[in-house]
Amino acid sequence: MKIPYTDLPTLSHIDKVIIQAVDLCLYQLSISVNGDEFLVTDLDGRVLRSHNKLQLQGLFQNLPVSNFVLRHQSAHDEMVGQPVRTDSNQLEVPLGNTDLAEPLPGHPLNQPPSGNNLH
Repeated sequence: MKIPYTDLPTLSHIDKVIIQAVDLCLYQLSISVNGDEFLVTDLDGRVLRSHNKLQLQGLFQNLPVSNFVLRHQSAHDEMVGQPVRTDSNQLEVPLGNTDLAEPLPGHPLNQPPSGNNLH
């Protein structure tokens, strides 16, 4: 499922922000709300991606988030010729809060919450 970044301030709570490492220094963004996971998209429906995970984290400075994690799916087995796994070798590492994050100047999510929580 997908959610546009402009809808994030309407959420009353975000259980987890997931910054997925998809390639060398390339990250994409998703969130978990009430057990459902959503890819965060721009206004054109493209998944938000960045080469700077702190900028992605900075988008949530003024939003109610419980946890931030960095998620990585290892390609090690494939690289060393091991058979395809039936279970996941996904790794999630907890990240700190957004105090060190770099907010994007003028980005709409960096404005204080309006208090219009729909969810």
